[in-house]
Amino acid sequence: MTLKDTLVPTYIQMLGALSAWLDKASDQLPADRAATIMRARLAPDMFPLFTQICFSCVQAQEGIFRLRQEEMPASVGALLADGRNADTTTPTIADAQARIAETLRIVEAAAADAPDLSPDAPLAHTLPNGMVFDLTAAQYVRDWALPQLYFHVMAAYAILRAEGVGIGKADFVAHMFPFLRPGTMPKPG
Repeated sequence: MTLKDTLVPTYIQMLGALSAWLDKASDQLPADRAATIMRARLAPDMFPLFTQICFSCVQAQEGIFRLRQEEMPASVGALLADGRNADTTTPTIADAQARIAETLRIVEAAAADAPDLSPDAPLAHTLPNGMVFDLTAAQYVRDWALPQLYFHVMAAYAILRAEGVGIGKADFVAHMFPFLRPGTMPKPG
């Protein structure tokens, strides 16, 4: 599998789902709650919703550029700063939607001419705290890039659910409905 047929579709579908959940939050929540939901969190020691969204976008951009073997664009640093500073600002749902839309543009543009990378290509993944993981490209995709994206997207999903947004499993797997065999959808009731 290539970058274009593994990571890119996953990034696009999960960031698209995240955007749809935010649309539901805008539609369902009272204006005062919608204005403050970006600061909601599941536990005191967890990041708030806006940070989870920014970090979801970081993971998508980072995965693309790391596998392209290119330097991270300035947008990654800006997203990290936005996420880390979420408690000192008043981000809105519109701000979060803008981060997602920009990330989708970046991912789609970078994927358009993405080179094929051998699954066995060595990749050194350095964390901000100085830890370095020596992986192959395939291990990076399987064990870091995809799990990290899902972690932050799922944290955002859980925060939205905990805050009363009416989303469920069907919203999480909405990308699967085009593959549903006709006549197999259970009848309500």
